[in-house]
Amino acid sequence: MPYELRGKGVITGISIAKVMKLGEDLQSYIDAYTPGTAEEEVSKIKEALAYAAEVLQTNIKTLRDKGMLEQAGIMEAHRMMVQDPMLEENAMLKLGACGSAPKAVLEASEENASIFEQMDDTYFRERAVDIRDVGKRVTRRILGLKEKTVDGGAVILCGEEIEPSVIANIPTEKIAGVILGNGSTTCHAVIIAKARAIPTVAGLGDKIKDIPDNAEVILNGETGEIFVEPTEDLIASYQVKLEEQRRLKEHYAQLSKLPTVTKDGVEVDLMANISTHLDVEAAMKFGAKGVGLFRSEFLFMGRDTIPDEETQFKAYKEAIEKCNGHLCVIRTMDIGGDKPLPYLNIPEEENPFLGYRAIRICLNRREVFMPQVKAILRAGLYGKAAMMLPMVINVEEVKQVRAIIEEAKSQLAHEEKPFSNNVQLGIMVETPAAAVMTPVLAKYLDFFSIGTNDLVQYTLAVDRVNTNVSYLYNHFNPAVLRLIKLTIESARNNNIWVGMCGEMASDPNATAILMAMGINELSMSAPSIPRVKEKIRSITSAQAKAALDTVMTMEDGNAIKEYLQTAL
Repeated sequence: MPYELRGKGVITGISIAKVMKLGEDLQSYIDAYTPGTAEEEVSKIKEALAYAAEVLQTNIKTLRDKGMLEQAGIMEAHRMMVQDPMLEENAMLKLGACGSAPKAVLEASEENASIFEQMDDTYFRERAVDIRDVGKRVTRRILGLKEKTVDGGAVILCGEEIEPSVIANIPTEKIAGVILGNGSTTCHAVIIAKARAIPTVAGLGDKIKDIPDNAEVILNGETGEIFVEPTEDLIASYQVKLEEQRRLKEHYAQLSKLPTVTKDGVEVDLMANISTHLDVEAAMKFGAKGVGLFRSEFLFMGRDTIPDEETQFKAYKEAIEKCNGHLCVIRTMDIGGDKPLPYLNIPEEENPFLGYRAIRICLNRREVFMPQVKAILRAGLYGKAAMMLPMVINVEEVKQVRAIIEEAKSQLAHEEKPFSNNVQLGIMVETPAAAVMTPVLAKYLDFFSIGTNDLVQYTLAVDRVNTNVSYLYNHFNPAVLRLIKLTIESARNNNIWVGMCGEMASDPNATAILMAMGINELSMSAPSIPRVKEKIRSITSAQAKAALDTVMTMEDGNAIKEYLQTAL
C-alpha cells in the first residue's frame, strides 16, 4: 500500500531505489553470545579496539589520497575515539560487572555518548552519534559481524542514526539517497553525503520505522517528500522529473561557458567555495571564475600534527595554478567552534562559537599561524592570490596580522625563499562588530567577503541548527540586509572590492538585491553557480535596483523572501 512521509530536505536531488535499513539491533547478537574466560574477553576487547584503529587509519589514508579531506577529518575523529583510553577503561569496568566483551563495549560507548548528549552545545550533542558509531564498530568486530556492503544496484540508506563510517565506506555510485530519522545539516552523516552530492532527507523522527527494509522509495531531497512503495503512475511521473533533472544538468553545463552578465551588461564574478585544492577543476566545470573561499582548515583536519609550511605551500600553489590567472582567496585556519582539533589541546568551552577560535587562535599561536602565512605568500607567486581572515571583530586584529605578514616576509627573505608582495588581504565580515566597523576596517584592507552563515546567526541570536528557533534564521531579515548594505557601501567608498561567500550567495532570490547593492563577487558551492548565473542573465540592473528599493522599505524578512520569489 503506497503512502507518503515528509521530513526536511537537506541535500537536493531526486532518487528512486530500494531501501537498505541500517542501525541493526546488536542486542540479539549479544544475547546469543557465549563469553569465554575473563582473560579471553579482555583480549577480545583489546584486539577489537586495535583492529578498529587500524581499519580507520587505512580509511583515512584512502580518503586523504582522494582529496576527501573533510571526510578524512571525520574518520580521524573516530580513530581518536577508538584509541581514547577512557573508552577502554570504561569497557574493562563494564566487563568486570557483566563478563561479556561485546556487552561491555556497547554499554561503555552508550554511557560516553549519553554524556555528550547532555551538553548544551549542539555540535557536541551530535558527536554522540560518532561515539555510538565507534562502539558499534568495535562490538561488531568482537561478534564477528561484517560491515554493511551493497552488492547489487544503488540503494537508499535509511536509519534513525546512520553511522558516518557506513556512508564513508560505501562507494558513492552505490548510494542513491539517504534518509535519516534524526540528524541535521551539521551531523557527520549529512556532511559526508553533501560532499558526495547524495540526495538526503532528515528529521523523520519515529516515522522512520514506517519504512520497511527493501521497500521501493521515491526520495525528493528538495521538498523532503518520501513516497514508500509508490504506484507505477507515481514512479512514471518521477521518472519524468529525473529526466528533467538530467536535462537541467546538461543545460547548466552549457551555461557554464557563458559570461555572467545582466541583460544590460553588468557583470558579477561567480566563484567557488572549496575545501581542498583538488576541488578547483570540478568548480571550473560549473563556470567558476576562480575561488572565493578556500577553506584551509581541512588541511589541518585528519592529521596527528599541524601541517608544515611545505605541505601547505604545495596545496595552495596547486589551487592557485588551477585558477588559471583568476583569483584564489585562501581563508586562514578557521578552527574552533564546530571544528576542534585535538592536537591543538584547546580546553573544552561551554560556547565554542563565541570562544577561542579562528583568528583568535592564530594571533595567540604563532607556531600555527606563521607557517600558513609564509606558505600563502610563497604560493602567491604562481597566480593571483588573497589571504582572508575569519572572525575579525576589530581593527587591532588586522594590524597584528599586517605585522605578522611583514615578519613572515623577513623570514622568507632570510631563508632565500621567493614570495609574492601582491597577495591581497581581506576579512570575512561575519560578526555584527565587523559589519558596523567596515567604514574603518576598509582603510586597512584590500577586500571584504561577507560570511552570511555566521553573520545571520550572530545578528539574530539564532542557532540555525536548533529546531526550536531555526525558523527565525533568515538572511532576508531587514537587520541583516542593512548590515550587508553598509558593508558594501563601505567597500565602495574606500575603493576596495566586496564579495560574499555564505549560503546567501547561492540563493537566486537574493542575487538581484545583492547586485543592486553593488556586490562585486559571489562565491558558493560549485553546483549552485549555474542557477545563480541563470538568474543574473535573465534580468537587468534596472530591475534589480527597483527590487532593492522596494525591499529596503519592507519590515519583515519572510515578506521580503516571498516578494523576491515573485517579483523577478
